[in-house]
Amino acid sequence: MLKGIPPIISPELLKILCEMGHTDELTIGDGNFPGHTYGKKVIRLDGHGVPEVLEAILQVFPLDTYVKHPITLMQVVQGDDVKTPIWDQYKDIVKKQDNRGADAFLEMDKWEFYEKTKQHSSVVIMTSETALYANIILRKGVV
Repeated sequence: MLKGIPPIISPELLKILCEMGHTDELTIGDGNFPGHTYGKKVIRLDGHGVPEVLEAILQVFPLDTYVKHPITLMQVVQGDDVKTPIWDQYKDIVKKQDNRGADAFLEMDKWEFYEKTKQHSSVVIMTSETALYANIILRKGVV
């Protein structure tokens, strides 16, 4: 155990977060996300939801300040009647760590989101989140 590190962050995840450099990305997937299809590396945090994982990661992970939107959300597919109240939770969590708050977010088409994960995410963190469209990509900044 270490002081100041949220206990939800496993040693394996902490190592990856430390190894990531400026502009590297990670994806936090909900329970439906095909992480093993699109992730170069997958860490499972079963039993946890995306908001608690996001909150823990942002305690140690700086967001990129050199881009307008260091956070990407998976856009709801047109015609899909799904509400995304979980995004409001994300914005509240981000506001605690980044002055941009809701302005740090960008929505991206589902298939572009998958491709972005495949091409750019150092790791996909799989959760048991049941909310739909709860997937999120974070771009690392500098300390």
